Amino acid sequence: MLWNSLNQTVELGWDFYLPVILFVGLIALAVPVWAAIGTAAIVMLVMSGDLPLSAIGESLFTGIDAFALTAVPLFILTGDVLVRTGLSKKFLDVAEALTCWTRGGFGSATVLVCGMFAAISGSDAAGAAAVGRMTIARLVESGYPRPYACALVAAGACTGILIPPSIAYIIIGLVLGISASTLFLAALIPGIAILVSILFTNIIMNRLYVYETGGNMGLGEWFGNLGQSLKSGWYAFIVPGIIFYGIFSGRLTPTEAGATAVVVTIVMGFILGTLKLSDFPAMLVSSAKVNGVILPIIAFSAPLAEALAIMGVPQGFVTAVTGLTDDPMLLILLMICILIAAGCVMETTPNIVILAPILKPLADNIGMNEIQFCIMMITALGVGFITPPLGLNLFVVSGITGESILKIAARAIPFVLTMLIVVLLIAYFPPISTTLLPDIYK
Repeated sequence: MLWNSLNQTVELGWDFYLPVILFVGLIALAVPVWAAIGTAAIVMLVMSGDLPLSAIGESLFTGIDAFALTAVPLFILTGDVLVRTGLSKKFLDVAEALTCWTRGGFGSATVLVCGMFAAISGSDAAGAAAVGRMTIARLVESGYPRPYACALVAAGACTGILIPPSIAYIIIGLVLGISASTLFLAALIPGIAILVSILFTNIIMNRLYVYETGGNMGLGEWFGNLGQSLKSGWYAFIVPGIIFYGIFSGRLTPTEAGATAVVVTIVMGFILGTLKLSDFPAMLVSSAKVNGVILPIIAFSAPLAEALAIMGVPQGFVTAVTGLTDDPMLLILLMICILIAAGCVMETTPNIVILAPILKPLADNIGMNEIQFCIMMITALGVGFITPPLGLNLFVVSGITGESILKIAARAIPFVLTMLIVVLLIAYFPPISTTLLPDIYK
């Protein structure tokens, strides 16, 4: 019914349907997302005749010609350097010292270190790989079933795009013309809420199934362990401190904060003797591979977004949906369902560049704050990282451990449910994402 209403509103023809079918087919055949998007965009423009093909080349370059995007490879490189210098292990030591007083302490420490890593790298896949290699074997030794240990790491790593600085917020800010620094500030409370929900879920699961025992430590012993861990690893927190202080104080742009973090992390690696010049080629190649997945998607999504806009699809979608119901509560729920479904079958970057321009007019139509909309969208898409069939974090931890993706996904269900509760709170309770913002954005 919705599709028929949309078709009648904008008079869609084969110049729309064929590229969409082609895109879905290419994705099903495991063609790279950027190639599928680019092919669909070219076919749509050729069939519709709305723009000359000569405009595609210009659109490709203007789509990525943004200073804010420079922050993406910088944060990716910072995360890579962090792992190679061994600083990420210092985060784990401090996280374990913080939680060792309670039963399920190492599981909680695993989630905390995921959040700490997220506050630097901005990438969920990098966090899942780095934290998974450090913790999954120890989680199993502590009594957790291997599939659950994998699910715990995969869920915790979802904070990679939810806790600022986040690559996803840089991209949606670029697509919708919103300051990344503003989105980082708005995402702070929701990101922490997601982290707390994962922590709470693990505590409950541990209470129900007694995966991990312990937690009989006295207060004095706990303070001693924490003090020792901080004494031996305090310097690791210089990097996230620089990022957070620089961005949230307004002294540094996200790009400048990323560049500063890279330099500081490298200098610390040399001082500690854990980084050598011979490590640089491998680090740069690794970071370039990750960045090489993101930027082509953004570039090829620009002409597709232009074609959809010219054909009136975003406006037609708003008209069609509001024709079914004008209840804001139901419309928000519909957007969440669309985002979660999209997050299950496609990565965050293409979802942002394709869906944000389509759903944003609907959010505006019901009076939803644009910052709140962005936070809701990224958080809802984040659920897709641990949801089949294409949950990226599931594939990452499966690749590390050899564990079945379906077994990991089954153990991730409790985390999905609690994350969905946070998504609903963000969607229906604006102060969660606007409390820290200046009045001009509320």
